[in-house]
Amino acid sequence: MNKTYIKTIIVACVATFTFLIQQSSTVEAITENRVINEENLYKPGQQADSTTVDPQENNKPKIEIIKKESNAQMAEKKAETVKQEPEKPAVSISNAEKDLFARLVEAEAKGESYEGKLAVATVVLNRVDSPQFPNTVTGVIKQVVGDVYAFSPVQNGAINKPASDESKRAVEEALTRKDRLSDSLYFYNPKITSDKWIRTRTVVKTIGHHVFAK
Repeated sequence: MNKTYIKTIIVACVATFTFLIQQSSTVEAITENRVINEENLYKPGQQADSTTVDPQENNKPKIEIIKKESNAQMAEKKAETVKQEPEKPAVSISNAEKDLFARLVEAEAKGESYEGKLAVATVVLNRVDSPQFPNTVTGVIKQVVGDVYAFSPVQNGAINKPASDESKRAVEEALTRKDRLSDSLYFYNPKITSDKWIRTRTVVKTIGHHVFAK
């Protein structure tokens, strides 16, 4: 066996061995890649070659948002219901007495702001609550002091004129008794009153042309 033949055999063996090693590496790489891809492909809630979140985890924020929106809608509906329902008055009077009351407020506070009308109505109800005055709205409005009525509109007939919607609304709010105007029992226009005694009363508030006192 000559040297050339032996050399040829050796080269052939080396080449074969190198080829087998390369093939083995390729198979391992392909197998490893296939395993990774299959894991990504069949992993629950996950797609191949992408990063995703567990559906259950992904749904949590959505559920929270829905709950928040639901609560906000319920609060809004509740607020609308409160606005639609008129507040029940703390003092209940007949419709006829309510009309008389509103006509007095209109006559006494015509040209005054809504706040001024509300304050006049509050004084009347404060008098009803006070032991110094009659215990009904009609009794307070038609009270006679000396030889004249306590309220000049009753004396001069101005109370017989119809009340405005604003005066009626002022009466309705006053009947809820939310603000008693520090229990004021009197009001007067300092520019036109000639009563010196009324000026000695403790002033609570001035609204428009009227001073409210107790």
